[in-house]
Amino acid sequence: MRHFTAIVFCALFLIACCEPNPAFFAEENSGLHTTILSDSTGRIISTDLYLDYPADSFLTEFEIGDIVTVAIIGYDTLEMPVVESTNDVPIAGFSLSAVSGSQYLVLAIHYGEPADVLKITDAKTPIEVIVTLKDKGGYLFGLDIMRHAQYMSAYVESYPDLSIEEFANFREVRTTGMGTNKLYRSSSPINLSLGRYLYVDSLAKEAGIATFINLTDTENGAKSYKGFESTYYSTQDAVFLSMPVRFFSTPFKEGLATGFRYMIEHEAPYLVHCTYGMDRTGFTIAVLEALMGATAEEIQADYAKTFTNYFSVFDSKQVALNEDQVNFFKDVVLRNLRAVYHAEGIDVPDTGNADWAFATEKYLQRLGMTAEEISALKEKLK
Repeated sequence: MRHFTAIVFCALFLIACCEPNPAFFAEENSGLHTTILSDSTGRIISTDLYLDYPADSFLTEFEIGDIVTVAIIGYDTLEMPVVESTNDVPIAGFSLSAVSGSQYLVLAIHYGEPADVLKITDAKTPIEVIVTLKDKGGYLFGLDIMRHAQYMSAYVESYPDLSIEEFANFREVRTTGMGTNKLYRSSSPINLSLGRYLYVDSLAKEAGIATFINLTDTENGAKSYKGFESTYYSTQDAVFLSMPVRFFSTPFKEGLATGFRYMIEHEAPYLVHCTYGMDRTGFTIAVLEALMGATAEEIQADYAKTFTNYFSVFDSKQVALNEDQVNFFKDVVLRNLRAVYHAEGIDVPDTGNADWAFATEKYLQRLGMTAEEISALKEKLK
């Protein structure tokens, strides 16, 4: 397998001032050497990683849709698809972008910071990177889903086969270990843009939701939505966390811990939501399900349900996702959990008997929660 040699720069670098050396790239089996862009003081100024190797040369050996193994020597070894844009992978997914005509490849995370995740802090020492083929064309199906299946509608008429609960992406979490009438999830009960807020607010009232965990809005932002003051939502306890869609980031992790502590201090039933109830909510709910002892299959099924509730709308009518498409989204949630936990030094084996509850307790401890707080959170959800 041919290895490529390149220099990695962080994203805000002016590409024109670092032209690759043609002789350097002509070497066979030379490895990938990297340096990280910094300012004059040595401080890293951005966190996407540029591999100083021409995309056209790379694409003579690899193709868009291949899955590759990227070994960042001294840091980590990761698997990721070769794509043209970070939008070609789900939220929190790693990718190696190769755009024809570019003098660089880009190692990125969809809503993430690779240098931060990999804990690359030395901006001057070269790093060797080796890219090898893992699965030829292994991501072509994923590319098709990301580019062609993710269409949704704001109109209930576009979903004739769904219940109102499904249209609103509103449901009780009933995975193993979770108590009855304890935890719910949904799209936003207050954001008007999705066409679902009135349904969600009404369903929350019917379920007797006592505490809302708002992952996306500030308090002022939430209260600025038209009609907020007349909602059921406005009469109940709520925490406004304004968390970014960046699962690896410090603000996200701090928000997660704050939200869980708020749950400890307030009464169930709880409703967790962001805007769509898909990415931030999907990850947060998966963490809580895992903590309470849910199986991997249960976590996957609940996560994928959101995508069957939203996507594959064509000509104003939803066409149900097929089994392979649903399985693609099922894989996303466990990949996200493994990647985020791994970034905190917690490795979960890719086997059917992985102990997700144990790994999740360790993850919450990494977020600063004490054993007593974790125990209290579990008691609230029983």
